[in-house]
Amino acid sequence: MEQLSRDLALRIALASRILPGVDVPKLIGVLHEKVGSPLDDDKLKSITVTNLKTGIGSLDGEEDGEDIGIGLENIKLAVRYLWGEEDGDEGLPEIMPYKDGDIPESIRVAIASNSGRLLNGHFGSCIRFLVYQLSRSDMRLIDIRSTVEADSADDRNLFRANMIKDCHVLFVQSIGGPAAAKVIRADIYPIKEADVVDAVEKLTEFQQVFDAAPPWMAKALGKSAEERKRFSHQE
Repeated sequence: MEQLSRDLALRIALASRILPGVDVPKLIGVLHEKVGSPLDDDKLKSITVTNLKTGIGSLDGEEDGEDIGIGLENIKLAVRYLWGEEDGDEGLPEIMPYKDGDIPESIRVAIASNSGRLLNGHFGSCIRFLVYQLSRSDMRLIDIRSTVEADSADDRNLFRANMIKDCHVLFVQSIGGPAAAKVIRADIYPIKEADVVDAVEKLTEFQQVFDAAPPWMAKALGKSAEERKRFSHQE
């Protein structure tokens, strides 16, 4: 495979993640076809939505690119990433000010996401984690953490787990066994949600768990051992 600079490789990897069925080698092939080789910054910045769409379509024999099964918004976002605009997702929610103690009896929740405020990411390939502080009656987005550096780590799953080690819960579309073990060892409780859902809607639903907190949540909320035992008996 062509030797790329770290920056170009990361940009292509980010774009590939949000193009279902188009892995990095396939995407590089499309880019070579459209802008030539070797790839460089100027060539990636010359990519347009139209030529990326038609290039991907040609992989499946859909020369006009109309039936490739990849949404136009995903293609637009992929182009922004190829251009080097890591924060090119215009649908990102706004981070709210927060300091420890602002939301009493709360936990911290990470959402694996590839676009906007959707819960639509797999642990090992999501573009970012949306981090929320959550209580029974309050919810606040306190951080957005890009996973771009994880691709160059020796242990990408451990790197990702360490990125959210201050969180108590992780929502993902999927996560493999070895990765889940690393998340659990970091005292993070992983929860799978197979469907693509709005993060706020999912968290609103999850707030009901506070009414009868399971032991792991009671511990995260700072409840005593006796209180945690009572919560467990109430389940």
